[in-house]
Amino acid sequence: MNPSEAAAHADFSRVRYAQCWEDADVLLAALDVQPGASCLSIASAGDNALALLARAPARVVAIDLNPAQLACLELRVAAYRELEHAELLELVGSRPSARRDALYRRCRDGVSPAVRTFWDAQPAAIAAGIGTAGKFERYFATFRRRVLPLVHRRAQVERLLEGGRTPAEREAYYERTWNTWRWRLMFRLFFSRFVMGRMGRDPSFFRYVEGSVADRILTRARHAATVLDPAENPYLQWILTGHHPRALPLALRPENFALIRSNLDRLEWHGTSLEAYFDAHPEEKFDAFNLSDIFEYMSPANYETLLDRIVRAGRSGARLAYWNTLVDRRRPARFAARLRSLDERARDLHARDKAFFYCAFHVEEVL
Repeated sequence: MNPSEAAAHADFSRVRYAQCWEDADVLLAALDVQPGASCLSIASAGDNALALLARAPARVVAIDLNPAQLACLELRVAAYRELEHAELLELVGSRPSARRDALYRRCRDGVSPAVRTFWDAQPAAIAAGIGTAGKFERYFATFRRRVLPLVHRRAQVERLLEGGRTPAEREAYYERTWNTWRWRLMFRLFFSRFVMGRMGRDPSFFRYVEGSVADRILTRARHAATVLDPAENPYLQWILTGHHPRALPLALRPENFALIRSNLDRLEWHGTSLEAYFDAHPEEKFDAFNLSDIFEYMSPANYETLLDRIVRAGRSGARLAYWNTLVDRRRPARFAARLRSLDERARDLHARDKAFFYCAFHVEEVL
Protein backbone atom coordinates (compact mmCIF):
# COMPACT_ATOMS: atom_id res chain seq x y z
CA MET A 1 0.00 0.00 0.00
CA ASN A 2 1.10 3.55 -0.68
CA PRO A 3 2.05 4.90 2.81
CA SER A 4 -0.32 7.79 2.19
CA GLU A 5 -2.09 8.18 -1.11
CA ALA A 6 -3.14 11.76 -0.33
CA ALA A 7 0.48 12.74 0.37
CA ALA A 8 1.51 11.40 -3.01
CA HIS A 9 -0.90 13.66 -4.91
CA ALA A 10 -1.85 16.72 -2.84
CA ASP A 11 0.09 19.85 -1.95
CA PHE A 12 0.58 20.03 1.82
CA SER A 13 2.78 23.12 1.94
CA ARG A 14 0.13 25.61 3.15
CA VAL A 15 -2.99 25.92 5.27
CA ARG A 16 -5.87 24.26 3.47
CA TYR A 17 -8.45 24.64 6.22
CA ALA A 18 -8.10 27.37 8.85
CA GLN A 19 -11.27 26.02 10.49
CA CYS A 20 -12.79 22.56 10.79
CA TRP A 21 -15.72 22.32 8.41
CA GLU A 22 -17.26 19.25 10.03
CA ASP A 23 -20.03 19.77 12.57
CA ALA A 24 -18.59 18.96 16.01
CA ASP A 25 -22.07 18.50 17.49
CA VAL A 26 -22.65 15.67 15.04
CA LEU A 27 -19.16 14.28 15.65
CA LEU A 28 -19.44 14.12 19.43
CA ALA A 29 -22.93 12.64 19.28
CA ALA A 30 -21.64 9.95 16.92
CA LEU A 31 -18.54 9.03 18.89
CA ASP A 32 -20.22 9.12 22.31
CA VAL A 33 -16.89 9.91 23.98
CA GLN A 34 -16.86 8.97 27.66
CA PRO A 35 -14.60 10.40 30.38
CA GLY A 36 -11.28 8.59 30.31
CA ALA A 37 -11.53 7.52 26.68
CA SER A 38 -8.65 7.55 24.20
CA CYS A 39 -9.42 9.37 20.95
CA LEU A 40 -7.64 9.64 17.63
CA SER A 41 -8.54 12.63 15.45
CA ILE A 42 -7.56 14.10 12.13
CA ALA A 43 -6.15 17.46 13.21
CA SER A 44 -7.19 19.76 10.35
CA ALA A 45 -7.30 23.25 11.91
CA GLY A 46 -7.72 21.78 15.39
CA ASP A 47 -11.27 22.79 16.29
CA ASN A 48 -12.72 19.30 16.47
CA ALA A 49 -9.72 17.76 18.22
CA LEU A 50 -10.20 20.49 20.83
CA ALA A 51 -13.96 19.85 20.91
CA LEU A 52 -13.25 16.26 21.97
CA LEU A 53 -11.55 17.64 25.10
CA ALA A 54 -14.90 18.99 26.26
CA ARG A 55 -15.91 15.38 26.98
CA ALA A 56 -12.95 14.83 29.37
CA PRO A 57 -11.18 11.99 27.53
CA ALA A 58 -7.92 10.72 28.95
CA ARG A 59 -6.14 11.41 25.68
CA VAL A 60 -6.66 12.93 22.25
CA VAL A 61 -4.08 12.18 19.57
CA ALA A 62 -4.33 14.58 16.61
CA ILE A 63 -2.73 13.50 13.33
CA ASP A 64 -2.06 15.49 10.19
CA LEU A 65 0.30 15.23 7.23
CA ASN A 66 0.39 18.99 6.81
CA PRO A 67 2.65 20.96 9.18
CA ALA A 68 0.67 24.11 8.37
CA GLN A 69 -2.48 22.47 9.76
CA LEU A 70 -0.64 21.52 12.93
CA ALA A 71 0.50 25.15 13.20
CA CYS A 72 -3.19 26.11 13.28
CA LEU A 73 -3.82 23.62 16.07
CA GLU A 74 -0.77 24.65 18.08
CA LEU A 75 -1.68 28.35 17.98
CA ARG A 76 -5.21 27.52 19.08
CA VAL A 77 -3.86 25.56 22.04
CA ALA A 78 -1.72 28.55 23.05
CA ALA A 79 -4.74 30.85 22.66
CA TYR A 80 -6.88 28.69 24.94
CA ARG A 81 -4.10 28.88 27.54
CA GLU A 82 -3.34 32.60 27.31
CA LEU A 83 -6.57 34.36 26.30
CA GLU A 84 -10.02 34.77 27.75
CA HIS A 85 -12.99 33.47 25.80
CA ALA A 86 -13.96 36.77 24.17
CA GLU A 87 -10.34 37.35 23.15
CA LEU A 88 -10.15 33.89 21.58
CA LEU A 89 -13.18 34.72 19.44
CA GLU A 90 -11.48 37.91 18.28
CA LEU A 91 -8.24 36.12 17.37
CA VAL A 92 -10.10 33.45 15.38
CA GLY A 93 -12.20 36.07 13.55
CA SER A 94 -15.57 35.08 14.97
CA ARG A 95 -15.96 38.58 16.39
CA PRO A 96 -14.70 41.97 15.12
CA SER A 97 -11.37 43.16 16.53
CA ALA A 98 -8.77 45.87 16.07
CA ARG A 99 -6.23 44.18 18.35
CA ARG A 100 -5.56 40.77 16.86
CA ASP A 101 -1.84 41.39 16.50
CA ALA A 102 -1.61 42.17 20.23
CA LEU A 103 -3.60 39.04 21.05
CA TYR A 104 -1.29 36.97 18.87
CA ARG A 105 1.76 38.47 20.61
CA ARG A 106 0.42 37.20 23.91
CA CYS A 107 0.16 33.68 22.45
CA ARG A 108 3.34 33.41 20.37
CA ASP A 109 5.67 32.45 23.22
CA GLY A 110 3.43 29.47 23.87
CA VAL A 111 4.16 27.82 20.53
CA SER A 112 7.26 26.11 19.18
CA PRO A 113 9.89 28.16 17.29
CA ALA A 114 8.84 26.66 13.95
CA VAL A 115 5.18 27.55 14.50
CA ARG A 116 6.18 31.02 15.71
CA THR A 117 8.12 31.54 12.48
CA PHE A 118 5.17 30.28 10.46
CA TRP A 119 2.67 32.72 11.98
CA ASP A 120 5.10 35.65 12.20
CA ALA A 121 5.30 35.45 8.41
CA GLN A 122 1.51 35.85 8.06
CA PRO A 123 0.61 39.26 9.50
CA ALA A 124 -2.35 39.67 7.12
CA ALA A 125 -3.87 36.39 8.33
CA ILE A 126 -3.39 37.43 11.94
CA ALA A 127 -5.00 40.82 11.29
CA ALA A 128 -8.02 39.24 9.57
CA GLY A 129 -8.37 36.43 12.12
CA ILE A 130 -6.56 33.11 12.08
CA GLY A 131 -9.79 31.42 10.96
CA THR A 132 -9.42 33.16 7.58
CA ALA A 133 -5.93 31.83 6.80
CA GLY A 134 -6.81 28.74 4.73
CA LYS A 135 -7.33 28.18 1.03
CA PHE A 136 -10.87 26.95 1.71
CA GLU A 137 -11.75 30.09 3.71
CA ARG A 138 -10.34 32.33 0.96
CA TYR A 139 -12.52 30.43 -1.50
CA PHE A 140 -15.59 31.23 0.60
CA ALA A 141 -14.45 34.84 0.97
CA THR A 142 -14.31 35.17 -2.82
CA PHE A 143 -17.82 33.76 -3.04
CA ARG A 144 -19.05 36.14 -0.35
CA ARG A 145 -17.43 39.27 -1.79
CA ARG A 146 -17.55 38.69 -5.54
CA VAL A 147 -20.41 36.29 -6.28
CA LEU A 148 -23.06 36.63 -3.59
CA PRO A 149 -23.60 40.40 -4.14
CA LEU A 150 -24.47 39.64 -7.76
CA VAL A 151 -27.34 37.46 -6.56
CA HIS A 152 -28.65 38.77 -3.22
CA ARG A 153 -28.59 42.04 -1.32
CA ARG A 154 -27.18 42.21 2.20
CA ALA A 155 -30.68 42.59 3.62
CA GLN A 156 -31.71 39.32 1.98
CA VAL A 157 -28.70 37.56 3.52
CA GLU A 158 -29.61 38.95 6.95
CA ARG A 159 -33.18 37.78 6.48
CA LEU A 160 -32.02 34.26 5.60
CA LEU A 161 -29.91 34.09 8.76
CA GLU A 162 -32.33 35.57 11.26
CA GLY A 163 -33.95 33.39 13.88
CA GLY A 164 -37.46 32.93 15.19
CA ARG A 165 -39.01 31.36 12.09
CA THR A 166 -40.63 27.98 11.57
CA PRO A 167 -39.37 25.50 8.95
CA ALA A 168 -42.41 26.37 6.80
CA GLU A 169 -41.54 30.07 6.97
CA ARG A 170 -37.90 29.36 6.08
CA GLU A 171 -39.04 27.20 3.16
CA ALA A 172 -41.33 29.94 1.90
CA TYR A 173 -38.59 32.56 2.09
CA TYR A 174 -36.11 30.30 0.33
CA GLU A 175 -38.47 29.51 -2.54
CA ARG A 176 -39.92 33.00 -2.87
CA THR A 177 -36.79 35.13 -2.47
CA TRP A 178 -33.59 33.13 -2.34
CA ASN A 179 -33.87 30.30 -4.88
CA THR A 180 -33.69 32.42 -8.03
CA TRP A 181 -32.35 31.29 -11.38
CA ARG A 182 -29.36 33.58 -10.80
CA TRP A 183 -28.62 31.89 -7.44
CA ARG A 184 -28.74 28.42 -8.98
CA LEU A 185 -26.58 29.46 -11.93
CA MET A 186 -23.89 31.22 -9.89
CA PHE A 187 -23.87 28.43 -7.32
CA ARG A 188 -23.39 25.75 -9.96
CA LEU A 189 -20.56 27.71 -11.55
CA PHE A 190 -18.70 28.61 -8.37
CA PHE A 191 -19.09 25.22 -6.69
CA SER A 192 -18.27 23.22 -9.79
CA ARG A 193 -15.51 20.64 -9.72
CA PHE A 194 -13.28 22.91 -11.84
CA VAL A 195 -13.59 26.04 -9.70
CA MET A 196 -13.60 24.27 -6.34
CA GLY A 197 -10.56 22.20 -7.28
CA ARG A 198 -8.52 25.27 -8.16
CA MET A 199 -9.74 27.78 -5.60
CA GLY A 200 -11.02 25.69 -2.68
CA ARG A 201 -9.74 22.14 -2.39
CA ASP A 202 -6.76 20.41 -3.99
CA PRO A 203 -7.65 19.12 -7.50
CA SER A 204 -6.34 15.68 -6.51
CA PHE A 205 -9.16 15.39 -3.96
CA PHE A 206 -11.56 14.93 -6.89
CA ARG A 207 -9.79 11.91 -8.36
CA TYR A 208 -12.58 9.52 -7.36
CA VAL A 209 -15.57 11.86 -7.74
CA GLU A 210 -18.27 11.04 -10.27
CA GLY A 211 -21.27 13.13 -11.28
CA SER A 212 -22.13 16.76 -10.58
CA VAL A 213 -20.37 18.30 -7.60
CA ALA A 214 -22.41 21.52 -7.48
CA ASP A 215 -25.84 19.88 -7.69
CA ARG A 216 -25.15 17.72 -4.64
CA ILE A 217 -23.95 20.68 -2.59
CA LEU A 218 -26.86 22.83 -3.74
CA THR A 219 -29.33 20.22 -2.46
CA ARG A 220 -27.62 20.16 0.92
CA ALA A 221 -27.46 23.98 1.04
CA ARG A 222 -31.23 24.11 0.61
CA HIS A 223 -31.59 21.66 3.51
CA ALA A 224 -29.39 23.88 5.71
CA ALA A 225 -31.41 26.99 4.84
CA THR A 226 -34.88 25.51 5.32
CA VAL A 227 -35.06 22.29 7.34
CA LEU A 228 -32.30 23.43 9.70
CA ASP A 229 -32.25 26.86 11.34
CA PRO A 230 -29.63 29.19 9.77
CA ALA A 231 -29.64 31.26 12.97
CA GLU A 232 -28.08 28.28 14.73
CA ASN A 233 -25.62 27.40 11.98
CA PRO A 234 -22.09 28.81 12.45
CA TYR A 235 -20.82 27.27 9.21
CA LEU A 236 -23.47 28.86 7.00
CA GLN A 237 -23.07 32.15 8.87
CA TRP A 238 -19.32 32.27 8.24
CA ILE A 239 -19.74 31.48 4.54
CA LEU A 240 -22.29 34.28 4.08
CA THR A 241 -20.88 36.92 6.49
CA GLY A 242 -17.23 36.09 7.23
CA HIS A 243 -17.74 35.69 10.98
CA HIS A 244 -20.08 34.09 13.54
CA PRO A 245 -22.77 36.69 14.27
CA ARG A 246 -25.28 34.41 16.03
CA ALA A 247 -23.88 30.90 16.49
CA LEU A 248 -20.49 29.35 17.30
CA PRO A 249 -18.97 25.94 16.61
CA LEU A 250 -18.84 23.70 19.65
CA ALA A 251 -15.19 24.35 20.50
CA LEU A 252 -15.75 28.12 20.57
CA ARG A 253 -18.90 28.21 22.70
CA PRO A 254 -18.52 29.85 26.10
CA GLU A 255 -19.84 26.84 28.00
CA ASN A 256 -17.02 24.68 26.59
CA PHE A 257 -14.12 27.10 26.94
CA ALA A 258 -13.09 26.27 30.52
CA LEU A 259 -13.59 22.53 29.94
CA ILE A 260 -11.30 22.54 26.92
CA ARG A 261 -8.72 24.74 28.64
CA SER A 262 -8.58 22.44 31.67
CA ASN A 263 -7.93 19.39 29.46
CA LEU A 264 -5.31 20.81 27.07
CA ASP A 265 -2.56 18.66 28.58
CA ARG A 266 -4.46 15.58 27.36
CA LEU A 267 -3.99 16.62 23.72
CA GLU A 268 -0.96 15.69 21.61
CA TRP A 269 -0.30 16.14 17.91
CA HIS A 270 1.88 14.41 15.36
CA GLY A 271 2.93 15.37 11.85
CA THR A 272 2.53 12.03 10.13
CA SER A 273 0.09 9.83 8.28
CA LEU A 274 -2.27 7.46 10.04
CA GLU A 275 -0.43 4.55 8.46
CA ALA A 276 2.93 5.73 9.80
CA TYR A 277 1.48 6.46 13.22
CA PHE A 278 0.07 2.94 13.50
CA ASP A 279 3.42 1.52 12.39
CA ALA A 280 5.22 3.49 15.10
CA HIS A 281 2.67 2.70 17.85
CA PRO A 282 1.43 -0.84 17.13
CA GLU A 283 0.20 -1.50 20.67
CA GLU A 284 -1.94 1.62 21.14
CA LYS A 285 -5.71 1.23 21.31
CA PHE A 286 -8.43 3.85 20.91
CA ASP A 287 -12.09 4.23 21.81
CA ALA A 288 -13.03 6.87 19.22
CA PHE A 289 -11.82 7.91 15.77
CA ASN A 290 -12.62 11.25 14.14
CA LEU A 291 -11.64 10.52 10.55
CA SER A 292 -12.97 13.66 8.84
CA ASP A 293 -13.46 12.80 5.14
CA ILE A 294 -10.03 11.28 4.48
CA PHE A 295 -11.29 8.07 2.88
CA GLU A 296 -12.61 9.70 -0.26
CA TYR A 297 -9.10 10.90 -1.15
CA MET A 298 -7.91 7.34 -1.66
CA SER A 299 -8.73 4.40 -3.87
CA PRO A 300 -11.18 1.74 -2.65
CA ALA A 301 -8.28 -0.68 -2.12
CA ASN A 302 -6.29 1.79 -0.04
CA TYR A 303 -9.42 2.74 1.89
CA GLU A 304 -10.01 -0.87 2.87
CA THR A 305 -6.39 -1.38 3.85
CA LEU A 306 -6.39 1.68 6.08
CA LEU A 307 -9.79 0.76 7.53
CA ASP A 308 -8.32 -2.60 8.52
CA ARG A 309 -5.50 -0.80 10.38
CA ILE A 310 -7.99 1.44 12.17
CA VAL A 311 -10.20 -1.46 13.24
CA ARG A 312 -7.18 -3.29 14.65
CA ALA A 313 -6.30 -0.16 16.64
CA GLY A 314 -9.81 0.10 18.09
CA ARG A 315 -10.99 -1.44 21.31
CA SER A 316 -14.24 -3.39 21.29
CA GLY A 317 -17.03 -0.82 21.11
CA ALA A 318 -14.80 1.86 19.61
CA ARG A 319 -16.66 4.28 17.32
CA LEU A 320 -15.54 5.55 13.92
CA ALA A 321 -17.08 8.68 12.42
CA TYR A 322 -16.36 9.98 8.94
CA TRP A 323 -17.97 12.02 6.20
CA ASN A 324 -18.33 11.55 2.46
CA THR A 325 -18.21 14.83 0.62
CA LEU A 326 -18.64 13.52 -2.90
CA VAL A 327 -17.22 9.97 -2.99
CA ASP A 328 -19.08 6.97 -1.57
CA ARG A 329 -16.99 5.27 1.11
CA ARG A 330 -18.65 3.00 3.68
CA ARG A 331 -17.90 -0.22 5.53
CA PRO A 332 -17.23 -2.99 2.98
CA ALA A 333 -19.20 -6.21 3.36
CA ARG A 334 -16.07 -8.20 4.22
CA PHE A 335 -15.71 -6.18 7.45
CA ALA A 336 -19.17 -7.19 8.74
CA ALA A 337 -17.78 -9.55 11.38
CA ARG A 338 -15.44 -6.90 12.76
CA LEU A 339 -17.21 -3.59 12.22
CA ARG A 340 -20.90 -2.76 12.69
CA SER A 341 -22.52 0.03 10.68
CA LEU A 342 -24.77 2.24 12.80
CA ASP A 343 -26.74 3.39 9.78
CA GLU A 344 -29.88 4.63 11.51
CA ARG A 345 -27.84 6.72 13.93
CA ALA A 346 -25.72 8.07 11.09
CA ARG A 347 -28.75 9.07 9.00
CA ASP A 348 -30.32 10.85 11.96
CA LEU A 349 -27.14 12.80 12.65
CA HIS A 350 -26.59 13.62 8.98
CA ALA A 351 -30.07 15.15 8.86
CA ARG A 352 -28.94 17.50 11.65
CA ASP A 353 -25.50 18.24 10.19
CA LYS A 354 -25.02 22.02 10.00
CA ALA A 355 -21.88 21.72 7.84
CA PHE A 356 -24.09 21.07 4.89
CA PHE A 357 -21.76 20.18 2.01
CA TYR A 358 -21.30 16.51 2.92
CA CYS A 359 -23.44 14.04 1.03
CA ALA A 360 -23.20 11.28 3.65
CA PHE A 361 -22.07 10.58 7.19
CA HIS A 362 -21.02 7.20 8.57
CA VAL A 363 -20.84 5.87 12.11
CA GLU A 364 -19.34 2.42 12.66
CA GLU A 365 -18.50 0.40 15.75
CA VAL A 366 -15.70 -2.09 16.33
CA LEU A 367 -17.01 -5.50 17.40
